[in-house]
Amino acid sequence: MFDQISANKRRTWLLLIGFGVLIALVTAAVAFLFGLGTWGFAIAVLFAIATSWTSYWCSDRLALAAARARPADGPEYARYHNLVEGLCIAAGIPKPRLYVVDDAAPNAFATGRNPEHAAVAVTTGLLGLLDRVELEGVLAHELSHVKNYDMLVGTIAVTAVGALALLSDIGLRVMLWGGERDDDSSNNPLAGLIAIAAIVLIALAPLAARLMQFAMSRRREFLADASGVALTRYPPGLASALEKLRDNGTIVAAGSRAMAQLWIESPLDYPADKEGNRRSWLNRAFDTHPPIEERIEVLRAM
Repeated sequence: MFDQISANKRRTWLLLIGFGVLIALVTAAVAFLFGLGTWGFAIAVLFAIATSWTSYWCSDRLALAAARARPADGPEYARYHNLVEGLCIAAGIPKPRLYVVDDAAPNAFATGRNPEHAAVAVTTGLLGLLDRVELEGVLAHELSHVKNYDMLVGTIAVTAVGALALLSDIGLRVMLWGGERDDDSSNNPLAGLIAIAAIVLIALAPLAARLMQFAMSRRREFLADASGVALTRYPPGLASALEKLRDNGTIVAAGSRAMAQLWIESPLDYPADKEGNRRSWLNRAFDTHPPIEERIEVLRAM
C-alpha cells in the first residue's frame, strides 16, 4: 500500500511535468502561427508554468466548480458527515470538505492535492439511492483515493486536458484563418516545415493529452475498492452499491470526458453496439475505469 502511495506521488510530478511540456509546445506552435517570434516562445513558457501551477494549487476548486458542487450543509446531510468522520478516523486522515451535486444520477468523486486539502462530492441521487452500508462503501472508496494520492493525478489531468483543448481550438482557428506570419517567414522552407509541425502538434495535442490521461493505470480503481473494503471490513456493501450504480443508467448532467476519471463510475453515456452491449471494444479501450462488472466480481470474491 505504501509503495503504491509513493508511486502515485512520483507519477503526479511526472504527469505535471509532462503536461507542462506539452502545453508549452502547443502554446509555442500557436504563437508561431501568429508570427509572435521570440515573444511567442516566452509566452509559451510562462503559460505552461502558470497552467501547471494552477493545476496543482487550484485543481480541487476547478473540479468542484465544473461539477457544480455545493457545500453539504444542513441537517439532511448528517448521515453523510457521520460516515465520513468515522471512516477518516479509521483511515488516519483529516476529514475532507464535503460537497453535494444536485443530480439524480448516483455518483461520487474525490479531489484535492493532498489529504490535508481534499474534498469529496456526492450526488443527491447517490444519497437517495443507497442505504447506509452501501453509502459507507462508496465513501470509503473515495477516501481511499484521498489517502492513496490518486485524486491529485486525476484532477491535474482535468485541468491540463481542458487547457490543451482550448489551445488546440485556438491554433486550428488560426490555421483556418491563414495565420499572421510575415512574407519572409512564409518564403523560408524551414519556416514552412516548422509551420507544418506546429499544425500537426496542435491537431494531435488533445489526443496526446487524453492518452496521457489514460496512461494513469486503471488499477487505481481496484486499489481504491480494496482499500475501501479494508476500512469498512464489509465487501458486500461496496459491491451492492456498484450494482445499483450499474443498473441505474442515469447520466450525470455535469459529467464530461475531462472529468470522467474522477467519478467512482464513469458518468458518460455510451451507445449500444450491434450486439446491444452498452460498451463496445472501442469504448472500453478509451474508458478511464475498468468494467464495473469486473470490480463487482472481485468484491464478491473477497
